[in-house]
Amino acid sequence: MPQTKPIVSIENVVASASVDQRIDLNVITQTFPDVEYHPDQFPGLVFRIKSPKTATLIFSSGKMVCTGAKSEEQSIKAVRSVVQTLRKGGIKIKKDAVIVIQNMVASANLGGKIHLEQAARSLPRSMYEPEQFPGLIHRMIDPKTVILLFASGKLVCTGAKKESDVYRSVHNLHTLLEEKKLMIYES
Repeated sequence: MPQTKPIVSIENVVASASVDQRIDLNVITQTFPDVEYHPDQFPGLVFRIKSPKTATLIFSSGKMVCTGAKSEEQSIKAVRSVVQTLRKGGIKIKKDAVIVIQNMVASANLGGKIHLEQAARSLPRSMYEPEQFPGLIHRMIDPKTVILLFASGKLVCTGAKKESDVYRSVHNLHTLLEEKKLMIYES
């Protein structure tokens, strides 16, 4: 069992969604003056909401991408809120959005320092080039995530599609670092 309990914080959840119909983005722009839409630069419209604080890209195909949520639940709530707001504004959307979580980014602190040089030699599927980047890049197979490890004991975990995968990745890595005696705890 690891000596410390990692502190994990989900920083961003990216979800894709589709309402399975075409949407006239110009009509949304007229109804909601706060949206950002510059079709000459980018084909999507940016629809921001305050709670949960997210930005949802809406495309004329009816596809959407929501970023900025801090949990799966918030991400789903944000997309539903955007669709509901559009409907209230008179935009006809027949079906409810089908939402799929695409990626989660989390930060973590293991509560101790990491021997990165030794970790680079003993962790499989790892890359460490301190001249280019101060972190070790570790590709985990199960759950399929990529974790950046820093000497400070801080981590960034990306690629998870479920919150449970974030926690499992961090726990698996922490346990592995302990087993290989790569953690340094100041007493």
